[in-house]
Amino acid sequence: MSTIPRTQDRIGANLHSILSAIKSASSPYQRPVRLVAVSKLFPPEDIQAAYDAGQRHFGENYIQELAGKASALPNDIKWHFIGALQSNKCKALAEKVPNLWCVETVDSRKKAHLLEAGTVAGGREESLRVFIQVNTSGEERMPLEYDDDVNPV
Repeated sequence: MSTIPRTQDRIGANLHSILSAIKSASSPYQRPVRLVAVSKLFPPEDIQAAYDAGQRHFGENYIQELAGKASALPNDIKWHFIGALQSNKCKALAEKVPNLWCVETVDSRKKAHLLEAGTVAGGREESLRVFIQVNTSGEERMPLEYDDDVNPV
């Protein structure tokens, strides 16, 4: 019999340790804290292990990977899209991932409108949470894509 813990067992133990540390650190301040487990490049079995240990918020930054995992894993997972979002993928993201909970971050009106179109097309009953990136310094932004609005939100 092997004494090496299975990956799924280690995930559960690590998750409980992290959540305990978060609870200890945040309790004096009485502020709600949410752990978003970034699951990019991890297989669905590992995400399922974290889910079985009580984790419900997961972050991904590749739309195809997110869509595949969302369809293979429990539908009460609250998915966060993290990282750079291209405007040509906004509608598909909101439409194909019914349990998409949040998009972090949106940096143009065009992307916000495309996410809304995907939300409507996907028949979502709940509003999509969106973090807005605001340029407060007045610095010229580096264009990630050429078809975006000139003015960031």
